[in-house]
Amino acid sequence: MLDHVKDPSELPADEYLSPQELFELHTILVDQANELLDAAQNNLSELTRERDQDADSLDVATSESDRDFSLRLAGRERRMLSKIKYALECISEREYGICESCGEPIGFKRLMVRPVARVCIDCKTQAEQLERGDRAF
Repeated sequence: MLDHVKDPSELPADEYLSPQELFELHTILVDQANELLDAAQNNLSELTRERDQDADSLDVATSESDRDFSLRLAGRERRMLSKIKYALECISEREYGICESCGEPIGFKRLMVRPVARVCIDCKTQAEQLERGDRAF
């Protein structure tokens, strides 16, 4: 489990975000990480418990299908946890909220919607347009 910061003054100063904004985003990131860690622990115990209870071949097939889905979901959760940890590292290194593409501030509203965002909305839009254009050919 990750610990919450109790006061905005415990976080390093940020060039673009106010202490309260940074505190709010840090809290969201820690909450999301802890939720993912809890879910992973519950899923792991559920997967091991289900395997012992399977009775017939139909139950086994259904269980395997559910297990495959759970493992794909766990992979997504692991990638998200990695993004959250990176965002928290950026906060501690005073690099959070800066677009990795153009170097401009990402903006508090975008970070509230996607606290793990690494690029500003303009750069993200441009990247998505280029991606869609590449698929057209």
